[in-house]
Amino acid sequence: MRMNRRRFLQSVGLGAAAVALGERGWGQVARKGAKRPNIIFILADDLGYGDLQCFNRASRIPTPRINALAGGGMTFTDAHSGSAVCTPTRYGVLTGRYAWRTRLKRGVLGGYSTHLMNAKRMTVAAMLKSAGYVTGGVGKWHLGMDYARREGAGKEIDYSRPVRFGPTHFGFDEFFGIPASLDMAPYVYIANDRVVERPTASQPAGRFPGFIRKGPRGPSFRPIETLDVLLGKAKDFIARRAQGERPFFLYFAMTAPHKPVLPAKRFDGTSELGAYGDFVSQVDWTVGQVVSAVAAAAVRDNTLIVLSSDNGSFMFRLADDAPDDHVTKPTIQGYRGRSHRSSHIYRGTKADIYEGGHRVPFVACWPGKVAPGSTCGATICLTDFFATCAEIVGTELPDDAAEDSVSVLGHLLGRPPKKPRPAVVHHSINGTFAVREGKWKLILSTGSGGREKPAGRPGSKPYRLYDLAADPRETTDRAGENAPIVAHLTDVLETFRKSGRSR
Repeated sequence: MRMNRRRFLQSVGLGAAAVALGERGWGQVARKGAKRPNIIFILADDLGYGDLQCFNRASRIPTPRINALAGGGMTFTDAHSGSAVCTPTRYGVLTGRYAWRTRLKRGVLGGYSTHLMNAKRMTVAAMLKSAGYVTGGVGKWHLGMDYARREGAGKEIDYSRPVRFGPTHFGFDEFFGIPASLDMAPYVYIANDRVVERPTASQPAGRFPGFIRKGPRGPSFRPIETLDVLLGKAKDFIARRAQGERPFFLYFAMTAPHKPVLPAKRFDGTSELGAYGDFVSQVDWTVGQVVSAVAAAAVRDNTLIVLSSDNGSFMFRLADDAPDDHVTKPTIQGYRGRSHRSSHIYRGTKADIYEGGHRVPFVACWPGKVAPGSTCGATICLTDFFATCAEIVGTELPDDAAEDSVSVLGHLLGRPPKKPRPAVVHHSINGTFAVREGKWKLILSTGSGGREKPAGRPGSKPYRLYDLAADPRETTDRAGENAPIVAHLTDVLETFRKSGRSR
């Protein structure tokens, strides 16, 4: 059933008609009498591929709950965020489209930025809502929202008035969270389209590991408590919505282990790797609490839980002969290799075009559908979440939605597609592109595009080509001996850019 955008927009919120749409499409996965699954997407913030023991056996950070989630489902070992930084990735998760197609060509939004998504763009939340789901968002938004302004000098923000073009405009029935990253003002909670508490207090700046910017803060807002506050809201949503007749979708965007690195006091020392390791331990515990809430609501057998991260870790890899690291001196933002490797074997960190910037952990657990303890080595992107949900509920996507999203449902169900996914496009903080197809990765720049020196300029030549099958650490440039591959991947990117789509 083909649905154009106009018909889709008309369908959102039509109740029985929307549910009927979803029921007709559900035959893609389930048959008579089967219920559509609840869907939970947990997005960690700056969690490294090497932080989790289920992806890095050498990790000394205890992550038993995420290990258990992985053991009950499928781990994807070649999954990538849409960008090496957070705002663009979040855009991609919710829209199924690369963020470099928007006005955001580099960097991220701030806490006061206006909305990034086109007001009429379909999101995965809106699509699932049209299919009869109750949709909830909890956590970090960081996609911009429009605060009301007072008339007069400076047009100061009027926090007493509704926020426009926030989560509830884009398909979420309810939302509770923060405007942007936990180190960005204003330090307030947003409930649906309202600021919960006016920011009449002032948050002082802090240095790493508790890095935070100075700015206005709600009097009751405590950054060290934020992850626990958000977890409580996520558990409440699950408990309430699991009792209803309609399936639910929860987008739980955690604020950790992003800076400020402020684990709750009860996690101090749990990792023996400093505050960052303890914060990852809290992330693991938080994921376990979500899984427990699903089990307590008696819907575990019919709930798909996906866990990933918006990009790689910000923790640098220091030389083993470095005098100190984060373990011995908490103010150092990095580990010696013998202590811990947040990026595992991969080069670079958050912000970089190298694998450490955008290769992310990805776990999917769906009892009775996804084989326990299974692994998938296919190259996927977080933009693929949208098309996967659409296939699960049987909604055929219009041409002007999820343009860079390809369903991974076949992989989840043990029936991988015969054709490989179209090339994945990577993007760094300064706007550097890379293209990945099969074992080949072409970086269209002379530098990292981010934090590793040299950063280089986007599009600067000569381009570099890496064979990730033979050289996953990206140490040897193979462009000189593979000119046809360089030309082909350059053409692929240009085609994707000009056509406005990659699927």
